[in-house]
Amino acid sequence: MRTVIAALFAAIMLAVAPVHAQTPPTVGSDSGLPLPRYVSLKNSEARARRGPSQSHRVDWLYTRRGLPLRVTAEFDNWRRVEDSDGEGGWIHYSQLSGVRTVLITQDMAVMHSRPQPNAPEVARLEAGVIAYIMQCAPGWCRVSIDGTRGWVETGALWGVEPDEILD
Repeated sequence: MRTVIAALFAAIMLAVAPVHAQTPPTVGSDSGLPLPRYVSLKNSEARARRGPSQSHRVDWLYTRRGLPLRVTAEFDNWRRVEDSDGEGGWIHYSQLSGVRTVLITQDMAVMHSRPQPNAPEVARLEAGVIAYIMQCAPGWCRVSIDGTRGWVETGALWGVEPDEILD
């Protein structure tokens, strides 16, 4: 009897496993791009609205060009975004850029010459600074700020996942 039950359990597990392994990643219904994903603010001003149309009330006015935002939903030409504080709304896709940036979240975050904690220090970065991502390896991103380049641990950044890899 145990052998029959074990065989049935194994058969069920084999039947269920491929379904779970083949679950496609969530993608936007209009762009076909992954959700969630990070983008940046294209212009120095963009309105985040309560809903996906110009008739909806403006809840937020973003005024920092390059600010990283997280896209969580899509509807037609509108993208639901969140900022580093979890606030946001719907922004027209023309106001967003695929250029990846990060927000420095840790005051006096150390920028290193290599992706190692004991590598020489290149600079110290204030919280709130926006940097352009050049490359990311697990736990580290190489960023550029006004021509200064170096590696920062992802724990000091918002706009990238901790183990995200970007070339």
